[in-house]
Amino acid sequence: MSRPVARRAKQVPLRTHWIVLTMLLVCLSSMLLLNGYTHHLFGTEPDGAVTSGGPAGAVPRAIAGGGPVIDAQPGEVRSVRPANRTIALTFDDGPDPVWTPKILDVLKAQHVKATFFVVGTEVAAHPALARRIVAEGHQIGMHTFTHANLSTAPGWRRSLELRQSQLVLAGATGLSTPLLRPPYSSEPDALTDADWTAIQKTRQAGYLTVLTTQDSEDWRRPGTAKVIANSTPRGTAGQVLLMHDAGGDRSETVAALTKLIPALKARGYTFATVSDAVGLPQPAHDAGLLERGRGLAAIWAMRVSDGVLSLLTWFLYAAGALSVLRAITTVWAARRHARMRDWSWGEPVTEPVSVIVPAYNESAGIEAAIRSLVASDHPIEVIVVDDGSTDGTADIVEAMGIRGVRVIRQRNAGKPVALNTGLQAAHFDLIVMVDGDTVFEPDAVRMLVQPFADPSVGAVSGNAKVGNRRGLLGRWQHIEYVVGFNLDRRLFDLAECMPTVPGAVGGFRRTALERIGGLSDVTLAEDTDLTMALCRDGWRVVYEERAVAWTEAPASLGALWRQRYRWCYGTLQAMWKHRGAWVQRGQSGKFGRRGLTYLLLFQVLLPLLAPVVDVFAIYGLVFLDPLRVGLVWLGFLALQFAMGRYAFHLDGERAGPLWTLPLQQFVYRQLMYLVVIQSVFTALAGSRLRWQRMERYGSLRAPASTEGFP
Repeated sequence: MSRPVARRAKQVPLRTHWIVLTMLLVCLSSMLLLNGYTHHLFGTEPDGAVTSGGPAGAVPRAIAGGGPVIDAQPGEVRSVRPANRTIALTFDDGPDPVWTPKILDVLKAQHVKATFFVVGTEVAAHPALARRIVAEGHQIGMHTFTHANLSTAPGWRRSLELRQSQLVLAGATGLSTPLLRPPYSSEPDALTDADWTAIQKTRQAGYLTVLTTQDSEDWRRPGTAKVIANSTPRGTAGQVLLMHDAGGDRSETVAALTKLIPALKARGYTFATVSDAVGLPQPAHDAGLLERGRGLAAIWAMRVSDGVLSLLTWFLYAAGALSVLRAITTVWAARRHARMRDWSWGEPVTEPVSVIVPAYNESAGIEAAIRSLVASDHPIEVIVVDDGSTDGTADIVEAMGIRGVRVIRQRNAGKPVALNTGLQAAHFDLIVMVDGDTVFEPDAVRMLVQPFADPSVGAVSGNAKVGNRRGLLGRWQHIEYVVGFNLDRRLFDLAECMPTVPGAVGGFRRTALERIGGLSDVTLAEDTDLTMALCRDGWRVVYEERAVAWTEAPASLGALWRQRYRWCYGTLQAMWKHRGAWVQRGQSGKFGRRGLTYLLLFQVLLPLLAPVVDVFAIYGLVFLDPLRVGLVWLGFLALQFAMGRYAFHLDGERAGPLWTLPLQQFVYRQLMYLVVIQSVFTALAGSRLRWQRMERYGSLRAPASTEGFP
């Protein structure tokens, strides 16, 4: 294989690209982590549904038998009760966009002030409701950030819950409050040692704990009458009444309030906020400017994370749908293409063929390639264009002394120039282009040229197979060639939009090549550029699966990276060069709207989304149902295996290598999408990629007979 002249390239700065990608992935991971914490570590059980248990010996008697508002100041523990005939209405778990406004309307109509213990994530989702609570004179307290059980939460999470709640409240309302109701708490006499420890820790952070003395049990939804009964005091003692304005259907709560408040007022009860009920100074105070700014930033970060997750979810649905559609379409096309195996293009093509082999430092495999060509059962001439090799490639070919094999030496000018040189020296009208590391089956040339019986055919793609398929890397590339490349080529053939005739094995009509001006050197994927030009010129490009050639695939991850990087970048160059086909008419427009769209969707956009899929999969394993995520992954893997099994059947290959598919998802797949990402970044940066030449190992041998390559 030859290469472009070195002076036409410059080194691409790789580091900046990976810094940008890493930053994007870190931002994405942070957004998902924030979303997962705020939405999937949320305590969803109602307060009264979780009863704490355990020893209570460490709880001071004055607290267990005291009032519901507790100051756990070290050395000065105390609690207070509401005044007689005073009821502090408290609402937990809000604000809720449906029920909080209705409860506020009832309180406003009854001229009653209450205390709302809000959840931080709900305040961030509905900041306007939090502002309305404050604006209408109600008191606001904290119910943690995600309704976490502070008695069982580790210290880091307890601190995070309090700090984030306070920040969000400051951002939404401009206020800071020391009032805290721990989720899943109840009356003072129900406190356990774990509860008391948590109360002491929160006091160290500056919070007063507000428990309850009476539970409406509206979370049970027992009926309006039962809620009223549960909320009615049995004597004249003051009460801190627990109700809920969120967490489910609160229609019974709204209905109960409408009747309960007038009834209790008629019995001489008054309603007040918690601080007024127990005689505390107004606890809430204005938050500092910095705290408000940080709170607003936290709110917007949560909103952005929600938006990012929604966008990613739609992207994943679209990617999944496209992947399934691609699988169904390619398998259907392959099945239909297979039924055309006995299709006759016309009278057998027997005219001789000129085989052009561009060679740059191909000493390792050039002899095997030439011997396989001269063993062909079709009349050919072989033209080896040595493109300035420094390893004696031309000397090896000349020393073979095979009749019908010519060597043309030229200074290094690049593969396209070498092919054009060979084209000018060719004697025949049918041209086959072969890479110097490729070994042909004896009937490959004959099979490759048969479609030229149809005068509309300008080029034919052969069936390139991986010869050195031992080891995991070789098997993975073998799978990709059989499943990815060859299934796609069958589809492209039927849709008449073939984007690439591989350099390893391709046939061309000389008149078609001359009409488009030969090969161009403006891209690094000269085979793709050439094929696209032929399609746009109105020529039909087809796939002949029986024309089998064996190519030497990269034997290391580094070599594979360099090869695919050049392929991908060159394909992007060719797509950009031929972008006008999208809006043209006729055969060119057909190629653009079918072929280029397919490449854009499945060889550019989907690989770019692949890191997102992987990050989202980790998100699902951590925050969602791991079993469900695993089943989705197994379903995707089963779909790939089914496609692979059918593709291997069509190509007459043994299915053994398919067992490596699960491992391929964790190494090879990542390498391939990183190649696409790097190529896209390089293209967007406007950098020119240096030619990446693959190291040759000479692992292929010419077939000994027509029985096929071993």
